Amino acid sequence: MKAIWNGAVVAESDNTIVIEGNHYFPPDSLNRAYLVESDYHTTCPWKGYAHYVHVDVDGSREENGGWFYPDPKPAASEIKDHVAFWKGVEVVDAPVVAHRQSRAVAESKRADEDQDFIDTVSDLGDA
Repeated sequence: MKAIWNGAVVAESDNTIVIEGNHYFPPDSLNRAYLVESDYHTTCPWKGYAHYVHVDVDGSREENGGWFYPDPKPAASEIKDHVAFWKGVEVVDAPVVAHRQSRAVAESKRADEDQDFIDTVSDLGDA
């Protein structure tokens, strides 16, 4: 899943938690450079006291475009510090590119190591 505002990816994760139709992004998936804490708060009867963030990208702001629960009630403990987005922030189902890049990098390194091994074996055969 990706959260996109003004053309920028503000959060990206394959491990969102869906509650009431909202994808809650884990803290490590957030691009914090685009998030500014807001003074706005709301209360959910079963999740607790919600804090909001503005989403700022290239001079454009989505006021209170995301929210999170730093100290949720026990029934919502799994979404502690996870951020959900709304308003103009688009949440789309998209694979996480970083994971693909990591896999590609790992495969490239493995290929390099395999070639090094082949070269070593060839050198031994030449000796």
